[in-house]
Amino acid sequence: MATSAPREAAAALPPLTPGPHRKYLGLISIVACFGGLLFGYDTGVINGALRPMSAELGLTPFTEGVVTSSLVFAAAFGALSGGRISDAWGRRRTILLLAVLFFIGTAIVVFTPNFEILVAGRICLGLAVGGASAVVPVFLAEMAPYEIRGSIAGRNEVAIVIGQLSAFVINAIIGNVSDDPSVWRIMFAISALPAVALFIGMLRMPESPRWLVEKGRHEDALQVLKTVRSEDRAIAELGEVEHITEEERAENQIGLGTILTNKNLIRIMLVGIGLGVAQQLTGINSIMYYGQIVLIESGFEADAALIANIAPGVIAVIGGLIALYLMDRLDRRKTFMIGLSLTTTFHLLIGFSAMTLEPGNPMRPWVILALVVAFVGSMQTFLNVAVWVYLSEVFPLHMRGFGIGVSVFALWIANGILSLYFPSLVNAVGITGTFFLFAGVGVLALIFVYTQVPETRGRTLEALEEDVSTGAIYTVKAKDS
Repeated sequence: MATSAPREAAAALPPLTPGPHRKYLGLISIVACFGGLLFGYDTGVINGALRPMSAELGLTPFTEGVVTSSLVFAAAFGALSGGRISDAWGRRRTILLLAVLFFIGTAIVVFTPNFEILVAGRICLGLAVGGASAVVPVFLAEMAPYEIRGSIAGRNEVAIVIGQLSAFVINAIIGNVSDDPSVWRIMFAISALPAVALFIGMLRMPESPRWLVEKGRHEDALQVLKTVRSEDRAIAELGEVEHITEEERAENQIGLGTILTNKNLIRIMLVGIGLGVAQQLTGINSIMYYGQIVLIESGFEADAALIANIAPGVIAVIGGLIALYLMDRLDRRKTFMIGLSLTTTFHLLIGFSAMTLEPGNPMRPWVILALVVAFVGSMQTFLNVAVWVYLSEVFPLHMRGFGIGVSVFALWIANGILSLYFPSLVNAVGITGTFFLFAGVGVLALIFVYTQVPETRGRTLEALEEDVSTGAIYTVKAKDS
């Protein structure tokens, strides 16, 4: 069978061993995850900054939607271009560029005099956020040994929700102690600090060894691998990466033309796009961007909603930490199925609660808050981390940046449409109709995962590469189902 050689090679790799190389891999993941932290903070800060920002700049409901969604739509193009740039220029140097974009975007937003320049700053931040969402998970997946790839690559998603929680907490503190109409500028300014930390940290980090091999820099790749593996494991792993790369070059399996003429590569692209869109259509980022609006709609006062909004942020971090534990122990497909089943159930419960508990009922806001928290916890534990890890590992090396870029482009477009129209949707059909709609989409997503998404856990990136290119990965899925 076509996949036997890579699997035998994976089985023959020397086992992981403790030592300084494991600690260095941990340091690399922490530094790179400042990109995820910035992603989370810059997407979450709008949740509490929007009301004072609107008051100072005279925004309308429509321009509020433009300010919020401009970052998200820009992130779609940032993901697409970031993936391509990282394929050509390197993962490390691309992350350095993104750190600069994060800092510039923050400065523009903080010092903006009007709506138009504010949107320009948000677009700059969006390009950085989208680029980070595509490049950082790939960098981590390519640095990690396959046995712990899930927990290493998944750290980026945990950093994202830590960034969002940080934004919620800072917003709640600043928003409740200051009446300054420019308080939102301080909320945004804080994100300059992790941007500087990301830039300085990445200056000292190595390049992805798999990208180096693809560019013919085999000695450099070996030197990097020796810093994050034992020496015998580094040599064996380099040999496996070289073998697959040479096979691809011999068969001319490189370039965009190869992707578009290989039905198996097109199919895996569609799987990646479908997963990204399904993740967003659960409505998770509607809660992260407009959580205060949902809680006010459910019955909380504005200041109380700002504080209560911290609860989903806390449970997201807890769920992310649990997800890291599960990533190398539970199959990806099973994780997706559990997650979509739970989120769909909580969508239905939120809708029924909003329908049966009349406005003014003192229990209404607390019941809806509890269900929103449970939804976010389920999403973070079983879907968010798993989707980002899956997208970082499923594409072959020669198209990895492009593949995740296109998938995350679709993810961000779905995110942007929801962020632009979510307030109007809640206004038109209420919480009940909105969450019933999310539940219907959840059922379709379950069917998609069960019938189309193959398993990736427990295999080296090189074994996955051959399985995906030949279509054997779908045969394995059918046997495992």
